[in-house]
Amino acid sequence: MSPIKTAPAALRANDEELRAVYIEEVLGVLYPGSGPTSTEYLVIPNARKPRLLVPADDRRVAAAAVRRYAEPQSRLARLKRDAVVAALRTGVSGMLLRDRLTVRPGADSIDAYLSRHLGAGLRLSVHIGPARANRKPVLQLLDHSGRTLAFAKLGTSALTRELVRAEASALATVGAAGLTQVQVPAVLHAGSWGEHEVLVQSALPVWQPRVTLPASKLAAAMLEVARCCGTSQGRLDGSGYWNRLRARLDAVAAHAEGAALRAAAERIVRAAGDVELRFGSWHGDWSPWNMAGVAGSVLVWDWERFTPGVPIGYDGLHHALQLGIARAPSAGDAVNELVAAAPDLLLPFGVAGRQAVEVTALLYLIDLATRYVTDRQAEAGARLGVLGSWLLPVLVARVEAL
Repeated sequence: MSPIKTAPAALRANDEELRAVYIEEVLGVLYPGSGPTSTEYLVIPNARKPRLLVPADDRRVAAAAVRRYAEPQSRLARLKRDAVVAALRTGVSGMLLRDRLTVRPGADSIDAYLSRHLGAGLRLSVHIGPARANRKPVLQLLDHSGRTLAFAKLGTSALTRELVRAEASALATVGAAGLTQVQVPAVLHAGSWGEHEVLVQSALPVWQPRVTLPASKLAAAMLEVARCCGTSQGRLDGSGYWNRLRARLDAVAAHAEGAALRAAAERIVRAAGDVELRFGSWHGDWSPWNMAGVAGSVLVWDWERFTPGVPIGYDGLHHALQLGIARAPSAGDAVNELVAAAPDLLLPFGVAGRQAVEVTALLYLIDLATRYVTDRQAEAGARLGVLGSWLLPVLVARVEAL
């Protein structure tokens, strides 16, 4: 079995082309052999714009898989999702959803592996995500009634294997931290399937009615995560965080963008190395699509980037940046807006004072950008992978103004 590889000409291809190629690669990983019987998947919405593969032989399971696939971020997306669900439930999907893929599960298929560890009778749907270096097969596990039981992630490359292991460790850590405001998935299984890492986690109750989260409640949930492994306070220069960030920057310094990031970080330390910061944990990718507000708690998933020992407030900044990128005229504008809004965003986390606020915001941007360069997001075709087109110009200008 060979790991999923970046599609040829990834930098020239658009996301839809990469998704279409990725389907073939994913199925080659999930079904490496050939068994005596076949399984057919419907491609949702179609083979040109694939988002999801669902079982073609069971309308109830297929409809449930689409219904629980993801929470639409707009009214139009919700209407489209509901239309597909209705078509599957009523049986008219045969006229609307014509694209199908056939596999022949063998004894070495992912179905067989999951049945051995979780029990027989599971049905799978396969999520097809956007092009990025950390993209990995994500499977929704359902029973024959259409109830979502769990989600499974597969690490199929050096990077994604590391991320899957990291998420298993993070879920064990935060799951034992006694969180009261944040609900996280439970680890149901973690192991190796051939050369791939597998993590199966419980399905959070995303079907519960959503509630609007006031900014104060969202910040309180983030602050609970920030404190879950303890906190410390001290100067930036010489801190454990700075030492780890500098090592990461040294590792990418041969890359032009990495060199620019290292120079920016060193300038911050020279100008404000004596600033006092409080350090704690962050989720690492607390974005609107990785969370849901329900009565009594905040559901949060995708913990593969969880990291202790970072300046407190990173999750608040990250969430705001992701919202800004979706709304602002350009990603560069979103970065500028983030830095301008940083005093208000960081106040609930106890970060006050012009220098501490500026340093925290700029370090967050450097930390995020270092992740992009380390993961080689640009080479994987990620939409925002080329940092010079949005983040670096703003960051360098802001650092020079310190």
